[in-house]
Amino acid sequence: MTERWHTRVMPSALTHPATARTPAAPRRPRGSALARWVRRTIAGTVLIGVVLVGGTAFRVWQVARIADYSHADAIVVLGAAQYNGTPSSVFAARLGQAYHLYTKDVAPLVITVGGKQVGDNYTEAASGKNYLEDRGVPADHILAVETGSDTLQSIEAVSAAMRDRGLGSVVLVSDPWHSLRIRTMARDEGLDAWTAPTRTGPAVYTRESQFHGIARETGALLWYQITHFSADFKYTAEQ
Repeated sequence: MTERWHTRVMPSALTHPATARTPAAPRRPRGSALARWVRRTIAGTVLIGVVLVGGTAFRVWQVARIADYSHADAIVVLGAAQYNGTPSSVFAARLGQAYHLYTKDVAPLVITVGGKQVGDNYTEAASGKNYLEDRGVPADHILAVETGSDTLQSIEAVSAAMRDRGLGSVVLVSDPWHSLRIRTMARDEGLDAWTAPTRTGPAVYTRESQFHGIARETGALLWYQITHFSADFKYTAEQ
């Protein structure tokens, strides 16, 4: 009889691999979490600012391209510099566009608006009125509103003058980049307003002047929307 020999391996002889302990992750100090939150907040704020400014600049550019010749109660020309009664090149370009609209029967009345600086003999409104009369617009078809030293004051003065006469709709004439801001202000004053800007003059001569105009009006419009105060900046183009 064949004997079978069994080798018995004692449990104590089994080799057990040592259980490896994963070292605990080091605790991050509370300051690092705060720093991350601050960085994310700053990044989010910057992103919102970029979107807001970029979106506003796009709207300034977009509305600048609109010329609405719909019939209105009045054509309003925003004032600009004048020299002893002679409109500057910027102002003359606006007045020329207003005259063009008048000849197209867009409105029966042209309103010029703007006060004067210390030492001036003429207001911007009077200078504009004389310019239009010289080109054949009847005096009784022109209303000179001789107040306003900035855009908001001018729009407020025009709005009051129109309400006094029972007028409510207006086509606004200024430089292209100015269009969105003046339209916003006029509508805030309760006017039914749209724009037909000039396409000539220093404000549109060069790419540089166009870029400066968009940048300037983007800042001015944002300032108005936040504070409801005007923010008129000097033109970088020659007046």
